[in-house]
Amino acid sequence: GKAAPGEEVGVLLCDVGDAGSLATMARQTRLVLNCVGPYRFFGEPVVEACVENGASCIDISGEPQFLEGMYLKYNEKAAEKGVYVVGSCGFDSIPADMGVLYTRDKLKGTLTAVESFLSVKSGPEGVAVHDGTWKSAVYGLADEDSLKKLRKQIGYAPVPVVGAKLKKRGFLFYSPEFKEYCITFMGSDGSVVKRTQRYLHTELQQTPVQYGAYATLGGLGSVIKLMFMGMLFFLLVKFNFGRKLLTKYPKFFSGGYFSKEGPTQKQMDGTSFTMTFFGEGYSEGQDPQNGKPNVKICTEVKGPEPGYIATPIAMVQAGLSLLEDAASLPKRGGVYSPGAAFYKTKLIDRLNKRGVEFSVISKPEV
Repeated sequence: GKAAPGEEVGVLLCDVGDAGSLATMARQTRLVLNCVGPYRFFGEPVVEACVENGASCIDISGEPQFLEGMYLKYNEKAAEKGVYVVGSCGFDSIPADMGVLYTRDKLKGTLTAVESFLSVKSGPEGVAVHDGTWKSAVYGLADEDSLKKLRKQIGYAPVPVVGAKLKKRGFLFYSPEFKEYCITFMGSDGSVVKRTQRYLHTELQQTPVQYGAYATLGGLGSVIKLMFMGMLFFLLVKFNFGRKLLTKYPKFFSGGYFSKEGPTQKQMDGTSFTMTFFGEGYSEGQDPQNGKPNVKICTEVKGPEPGYIATPIAMVQAGLSLLEDAASLPKRGGVYSPGAAFYKTKLIDRLNKRGVEFSVISKPEV
């Protein structure tokens, strides 16, 4: 039966360093929401305890190496146990991954390529993010080679390119649509969307969508600041002492963006995000293997401050989808990306009701 939250919700203390305490927790629930990162250091014991003890598990990791490592190690076992392990269920991968699926579902015809542009708008107080995210970035970029090795080990089936090949843009470019400079988005979205598209293609024979992820940056001043910070970052991240410096003084090395304190309430109230998707494809009856794309679509996902307001909304609604839309989940358990787990569920409707809103901006002109 459904318990109304209230008196009976107790507090269980557990520690990622204490496997017994995690097992005790996992045995008492159907679903664990894991918010403790960087996941490369603290994530696996939780996944292991959940899979061993038959609880599903959701996290908000943006670390491809952790996400894909868990797939390699626990996918089969989770499937045997009938549990779902779904990583990256926060900002920005839920808007990105579900946004691509939403765009695909709204296009009459076959969607073959999408580019997304993330814009974060802040009020007079500016934006801030906790240094946990900063640490994940530092260690993630320091360790890119092991991600390549991991992917070799997994031996992913190649995803065919259907339709016109999506052009890769330079790292930095000017966008006439936004009248701003844009950069390649450095987060996990590309890898998460690719896993979803691979799953939908290999398991369900759906047409895979090519994807490029970008973020708007602003004017020339922002570009210069970013390039300076970026050079410093990439210089330091390769060395042990450099990583120590970067993680010890996040505020200094990120131009005030990341800090040990995180954002103030005022900063959160003044911040919001928009993710815009430009899709192209082939109208019904057109063969995507032949000729040029002949339909376009533009959609967007809008929401409140990304890190501390939109992320919990995304994570909790993903959890509710897992529990309440269970009949629409993939038939077997396993380690999934959000789109692969939730593409048939009511997740997008749930998000829309909670202020993370998906909409079509412009329909195709054929």
